[in-house]
Amino acid sequence: MAERKRIAVLFSGKGSNFAHIAKTLHGHELDIAVALTNNPNAEGIDVAKAAGIPLEIVDAKQFDSREAFDEEVVRRLKRYQPDLTVLAGFMRILTPTFTDTIRAINLHPSLLPRHKGLHAIEKSFHDNFDEGGVSVHWVTSELDGGEIIVQKKVAKQGLDFNAYETSIRQIEKEALCEAILQVL
Repeated sequence: MAERKRIAVLFSGKGSNFAHIAKTLHGHELDIAVALTNNPNAEGIDVAKAAGIPLEIVDAKQFDSREAFDEEVVRRLKRYQPDLTVLAGFMRILTPTFTDTIRAINLHPSLLPRHKGLHAIEKSFHDNFDEGGVSVHWVTSELDGGEIIVQKKVAKQGLDFNAYETSIRQIEKEALCEAILQVL
């Protein structure tokens, strides 16, 4: 049997997408070699501990520049030699120090190229299109600008914002797992 591929997962908050990857793919289709967060108070830390996944905490506030932070993240990731790095709610704009070195994909809660950056769910809910959705794309130095790997759509008709957001959060998990397996 071939050795399972190894991924790194980067997160900043609750870690709900990280938890889904850990529950559905870790130890089955792949191994999560390491989880890394930039937030020492992230709830996702508990997900890593509960799953026995190695955890790295790199507090962004301890660095003088984005490049210095990215350099430390790259250094820590390289120790684990992941085949792929997955940004799952990692709320940092990465510099070429990271993007030119690490093979990574990112989950974004809109149908790119629409609504890059923050508040994408709100923006897509209020735009003039009949559907919103999620995109998983390659990470480049352009914010939410890399080549798209997977997109999934949600029809907005009849949904209030909470129902729309819930639908987006659900298909995020499906799209992310699909993209990870497709890339590996």
